[in-house]
Amino acid sequence: MVVRGKKPKEYLFIDGYNVINSWNNLKELSSINLEVAREELIEIMAEYQHYSNIKIIIVFDAHMVKTNSGKRETIKGVEVVYTKENETADQYIEKILDDIGRVKKVRVATSDWMEQQIVLGRGGTRISARELEVEIFNNKKLIKQKTKVENAKNNLLIGRLDEETLIKLNKWGKIKE
Repeated sequence: MVVRGKKPKEYLFIDGYNVINSWNNLKELSSINLEVAREELIEIMAEYQHYSNIKIIIVFDAHMVKTNSGKRETIKGVEVVYTKENETADQYIEKILDDIGRVKKVRVATSDWMEQQIVLGRGGTRISARELEVEIFNNKKLIKQKTKVENAKNNLLIGRLDEETLIKLNKWGKIKE
């Protein structure tokens, strides 16, 4: 669990459309509604950021949108960037890497081989879209296991309490039925 106020141990830049087109569930979703696929990616990454203490920045290409000046917003704690006209997600990420890649721990999620090589050359590390998907899946599995163990511990403790204490805790809403 993330300790509030703690600085992130690393930054993870995500080439948004590259990941959407690499993950089967998001790719399928994007064929129906691209906006919903973007929202789902943001949701997944917000949950991942919460438990990993990794600062997530998702970059979406908007370089083909005429007179677009770019946009940055924070959604559920995740920084979401839409690039400006004539700027690709790769170019945006490379620019940031030039600034912080050798000072902070930075990973870039993309399956674009050329971009991976540029990332490595600028002080970052790369993770493919597929590797990121596996990492998130394993993280969710670990969280479920930890939650199961915590719930079992709580149930053991509650089982040792007398009825009067249980009634008081129930009144305070401390026991989930």
